[in-house]
Amino acid sequence: MHNKIALQTLGCKLNFSETSTIGNQFVNFGFEVVDFKEKADVYLFNTCSVTENAERECRQLVRRALRQNPEAFIIVTGCYAQLRPEEIAKIAGVDVVLGSKEKLNLFSLINDFGKKDLACIFVSPLQDLNEFGKAQSTDADDRTRAYFKIQDGCDYKCTFCTIPLARGKSRSMKPEELISEFKHLVKSGYKEIILTGVNVGDYGTTYQTNLYTLLLKLIEVPGDFRIRISSIEPNLLSDEIINLTSQSNKMCKHFHIPLQSGSSKILKLMQRRYKVSDYQNLIKKINNKITDIGIGVDIITGFPGETENDFLETYNFLRDLPVSYLHVFTYSERPDTKAITMEGEVNSFERKRRTNMLRILSEKKKQEFYKKMIGKELEILFEAENDHGIIKGFSSNYVRVSHKFDTSLVNEISRVEITNVKDGNLCEGKIKGIQKSIELIAC
Repeated sequence: MHNKIALQTLGCKLNFSETSTIGNQFVNFGFEVVDFKEKADVYLFNTCSVTENAERECRQLVRRALRQNPEAFIIVTGCYAQLRPEEIAKIAGVDVVLGSKEKLNLFSLINDFGKKDLACIFVSPLQDLNEFGKAQSTDADDRTRAYFKIQDGCDYKCTFCTIPLARGKSRSMKPEELISEFKHLVKSGYKEIILTGVNVGDYGTTYQTNLYTLLLKLIEVPGDFRIRISSIEPNLLSDEIINLTSQSNKMCKHFHIPLQSGSSKILKLMQRRYKVSDYQNLIKKINNKITDIGIGVDIITGFPGETENDFLETYNFLRDLPVSYLHVFTYSERPDTKAITMEGEVNSFERKRRTNMLRILSEKKKQEFYKKMIGKELEILFEAENDHGIIKGFSSNYVRVSHKFDTSLVNEISRVEITNVKDGNLCEGKIKGIQKSIELIAC
């Protein structure tokens, strides 16, 4: 019986939560989870399809694993595996390719982890991706933050995106199961629970409910914890969710809201469900309602048809927008998407230049946001890692804070007065107290 499994995740937080769940299944079957750098009997790669580098990354990882153990059993799963199973099966050394439906049920498909001459493919067609596979990313040694998958799939038709093809239609975890799992995470000691999914704001449509109704129930669960929404589409961030976030200390004062472009022309080509003016009004509303709110923004540069003027329109829009950081992605052509056939291709040099400009802007905006925190008290959830005598954690509004390591701070929500910004990416402060209870604040 093989007894060592190494796991490697590419892509989003949803992938991380699913990899963690797969790892727990291996543990239940007698395996020991080891670091990817170590020699293992089985290597599993959970892939992403968002960028054009998926195949290259996959090949490199497989080669690296086989250098560590030429007889290792190689499993490749994830979005790229769902979309391009035959390509992956041709990679030398791959033993099994698992699709989106199969990855959380691999032990019902694989009972022999001996090396194969040819790769086996277990991939269901897109129309069969209708089940909700439960997943959580948790760390038993550091019960601080848990990524909790509550939704999967997407019904949107963005012209650049392959996710609906890889994960199928939008579906949600059953509300009663979700609340039960959530309570278990709280009882296990997790102080921050991050709700994840492909389109989290779409939660509950199959059960005649919605994300706001769910959040109302979750904040009533007894315990010391806070809830963070991993990402939410601007058209799904309702006034009710904004108001609840402003009123409840159990809701993190932080939203990550994809924009993708500051040009209405490009948004239309992307088939996004809002205009630039809608997004601007939303950000203004949030800032007026919630003091010191942290807001992250997803942006794609170099989309087909994006002229220099379109990009400058995006740059200037973001420069003047009261947000705290940007996640910038360089557009890459993905097979089977509408965008790949569009005219006005932007050359790779120009795409990278625009990406770099926005990443520099992001650093400036983050530093400005962090500097505004000086003199204020933030609620920091410190993590267990001792980084050369330093302990780090995130505030409710997603500010990274460091302090001299103290075991009594681990997995406690501490009030910290911010005194300094270090290197633009880290705040320092004085401990003012540890908060032992979090309650709903009345309107």
